[in-house]
Amino acid sequence: MSGGRVPSREFFLSISSGRKIFCIDKGIELCQACEVVPKFLIGDFDSANQSAVEWAREKNIPVEKYPIDKDFTDTQLALSRAAEIFGEHVAILTACFGGRFDHLYGTIFTCAALDRKIFLADEHEIIFFLSGGESVEVKFFQKPLAVSLLPMTNFCEGVKTKNLHWELDGATLTQTFPNAVSNRIEDEKISLSLERGTLAIYFCFE
Repeated sequence: MSGGRVPSREFFLSISSGRKIFCIDKGIELCQACEVVPKFLIGDFDSANQSAVEWAREKNIPVEKYPIDKDFTDTQLALSRAAEIFGEHVAILTACFGGRFDHLYGTIFTCAALDRKIFLADEHEIIFFLSGGESVEVKFFQKPLAVSLLPMTNFCEGVKTKNLHWELDGATLTQTFPNAVSNRIEDEKISLSLERGTLAIYFCFE
């Protein structure tokens, strides 16, 4: 859990149940409010309420504090440490939207380059990543307002879609002309695939 827009308590409790929580900086405030005890807390704590950090220490949560002046963001450090601690895993990163654009930009490209599956999600927005040679079918319990396909590499080649309003069939998408944004869903499920590159799949909801 990162330090951007705070997800609703309902959403946070639904995704945290039965999972290991790796908390980043200000995210400890939501953990405290929801009485969810994370496995780990990391950050420079320039934005976290100190009473929440003390709550973590009282709960004997391992805490790693880094200097404010550093080369990596708290989220980048957390993603690296999570790999060291948990090994191969699938992660949901929440509280990453709605804050500073530069932080979100860095987070998205950092996650796109990882060799493990990372989902950025709250109740309003979701991003996941598709790499060359992969395909996915997504079934919706709630229909998104829009879906956008955002190239994370210079070129994404051989992009195919099914059940979108504007379909792609072997298309090439580029970072310099991102023209596959704000598409519409035409069914309760969609399919996507690509041959080369890394593609971010973005959904937004009401």
